[in-house]
Formats: sequence, structure tokens, C-alpha cells
Amino acid sequence: MEFRVLNSIQAEKKEIMKPKILLADDHSMIRKGLKLQLNLTLGYDDIEEVATCSDLMKELVKKNYTHLILDIILSDGNTLEVIPNIRRVYPELNILVFSMQPAEIYGDALKQYGINYYLSKSEGDDEILAALQKFLQNEVLHKKNNISHRDNPFTNLAPRELEILHYVLKGAGTKQISETLNLKMNTVSTIKTRIYEKTNAGNIKELMELATLYNVNY
Repeated sequence: MEFRVLNSIQAEKKEIMKPKILLADDHSMIRKGLKLQLNLTLGYDDIEEVATCSDLMKELVKKNYTHLILDIILSDGNTLEVIPNIRRVYPELNILVFSMQPAEIYGDALKQYGINYYLSKSEGDDEILAALQKFLQNEVLHKKNNISHRDNPFTNLAPRELEILHYVLKGAGTKQISETLNLKMNTVSTIKTRIYEKTNAGNIKELMELATLYNVNY
């Protein structure tokens, strides 16, 4: 009897410790492929998926997720807009950014929110799976010794500046950005000015050319 009870407790404990994974990416093929690999290759089965920042926030309320894998850019905005709230409401949630956006630009900004897992979609399948396994087992990801990108004009942008950069590159005006991010128009104008100063871009055309040169997607 005691043996059966012990086995039952161990089974329940194992079930509780199983990762509850949420995938946030605006490309259906990426979500489906990632979910398939997590399930069939790595053996995880408690996986849900969303495509927008709005659905991401709604889904987090539904379940006590342990791990979140998300892209920087979703169909309705930049996840830097919601990460501060996620960190505040779900401080124990483990977060990995899986993106084509350059790590040298967004990595430091994300570290300010305690996010140290950054995985490029351009990595090989084996590298991606190995990194995901380490993340889901809460192990430290050993980063490669990348060449320093000191000449990259976007590396000095703060998180809020990166948020607004996304909308500037999409062609949004100051009023639209202020309404979208719930910021005062003069605040948006000030941050836009800082973006141009930090990147040494004289106008939107030059800023877009720099974004293309340094692989900043929007």
C-alpha cells in the first residue's frame, strides 16, 4: 500500500514538473514545425500556440505556463511592448526569444527584463533542438563567441527606442505611435529624435536603409 502511494506521489510530482509550453510566432509554419519537433523529437506534449501579442496575454491567463518561446515581431506589434507586463505578472515564467532579429541589437535590451535565452532561427536544426532542450530543462545556454558589432548603429537603442523604431520603420506617424503605445506625442517625438541621433540617420529613407543593412526586420 505504501509503495503504491509513493508511486502515485512521484507520478503526480513528475506531472507537475513537466513543462507547460506556450509558442508565440506570427508564422503558422514556424509554430507548427516547432510544436512538432518539441513533441516528436523532444517528447513534450503540453504545448499551445498564439500568433499575436493580444492572444499571448490572453493565453497566459488561462494556464500556469512554465516556458514561453516567442518571436520579437508578432502580427500586431513588437513583443517588447508586452514583455514588461509579462515579467511583472509572471515573474517565474522562463522566456526564450526565437527570432531572426539580430541578437546583438535586441539581446541587451531583453537582458534588462531578465531574458538570457536568445536563439536565432538561422541556426541549424541540431543546434536549435539542443538549445531548446537546455531551455526547457532550465539549463544555461552557452553562448558562442560572436564577433563584436560595435559599428552596428542599432545596438545602443534602449528597449523603448526599439519599440518605437518598429513603428517608425513601418511608416507610422507620431500620433499613431502615441495611440498604439499609449504614450504622449511629445514623448514619441523625443524618442524618435534620439533614434535618429543614435543611428546617425538623417531621414526615414536612411533609417530604412540601415535597417536593411543590419537585418532589422519590421
